[in-house]
Amino acid sequence: MRGMRRAAACAAIILMLGLITVTARATEETRQQIEAAEQEKKETESKLEGTQENLDKLNQQQDSLQGALTTLNTELSQVSYNLSELEDKIAAKESEIETLDGQILQVQEELAEAIRLKDEQYEMIKKQIKFMYEKSDYLYMELFFSSGSLSDFINKNNYIEQLEAYQQKVLQDYKDAQAKMEEIEARLQGNMVELEADKKELDEYKVQVMAEQNRVTGLVSQTSKSISATAEQISNAEAAVEAYEQQLKEQDENIAALKAKLAEEIRMAELAAQSSWRDISEVSFAEGDRYLLANLIYCEAGAEPYEGQVAVGAVVMNRVLSSVYPNTVTGVIYQSGQFSPVASGRLALALAENRATARCYEAADAAMSGTTTVGNCVYFRTPVDGINPKYRIGGHIFY
Repeated sequence: MRGMRRAAACAAIILMLGLITVTARATEETRQQIEAAEQEKKETESKLEGTQENLDKLNQQQDSLQGALTTLNTELSQVSYNLSELEDKIAAKESEIETLDGQILQVQEELAEAIRLKDEQYEMIKKQIKFMYEKSDYLYMELFFSSGSLSDFINKNNYIEQLEAYQQKVLQDYKDAQAKMEEIEARLQGNMVELEADKKELDEYKVQVMAEQNRVTGLVSQTSKSISATAEQISNAEAAVEAYEQQLKEQDENIAALKAKLAEEIRMAELAAQSSWRDISEVSFAEGDRYLLANLIYCEAGAEPYEGQVAVGAVVMNRVLSSVYPNTVTGVIYQSGQFSPVASGRLALALAENRATARCYEAADAAMSGTTTVGNCVYFRTPVDGINPKYRIGGHIFY
């Protein structure tokens, strides 16, 4: 009798140690998740810090550009003044050119008149020269011999002197006309030179206007592009900061949830270590349990080897046997947050179409009969670093 009691005590201790080991591995997974989540949070904080620094630099750059904009406004004011001054100069120069054009036209008319008078005087001189050349000797002889008295001779001599005086006047008028024409020509030439200079100066003013306008366009375009580019960068940086802050918030919530999960797993582990286990013969199965378990196995391990499919079914049955978990297949499978196909809706779809294969049904039958390929494990998942599983079958680890 004592031997039987000792054997029962040893079995209980071994079972408790096995549960503690399984629980430790379960909580270790959650600890690994927490560490990973906290590392992700640090990376996000680092990205946020870098983005914030970039945003600060962009804001400083924007302040500098605002200063550049102020300088631009000052330069634009100066350019506006310069353009106004140039426009006044252009208007004045155009007025001068218009006046010069009028003066040149008038001088050209005066020159034409002077040339006409000069030519007229020239023709008169030619006639007088011809007359003097042809008849002057005869005229003087006739005057001398035709004079009846001294007084008559004197009168005729006065006529000759008047004629000579007239000839001198005609010659002088010609010289004056020639000088007048030359003076007008010189004035016209001067006006033409001045006109050319004014036109050249006017063209230079127009070139300066074009240069000032181009400078304005260049300054405005360059500053506007810089401000626009910086504003867009600031907008993007602010959006990134907002996204990182939202990501940090979500990561904080995730870490809090994982810590709560860890606390719950520790609590469950402590309960499991102290719980009692039923024998498979004590379990009463409902009519739909086989159908439900086979389709869960299909969702969780449809592509796994048969041994792995049995292992998934065994995990469900181990929970049914443990007093820590619900005591029915339905209760275990639909326990909140335990099996991902339940939350994702994959299980509901599989149940609606009965996607479970014949092998899945065989695995369910084996697990429901008490067969296990993973001992008393109550957890399984895909492999992750930091967990030393008790069993590894196909793509799953069991602990």
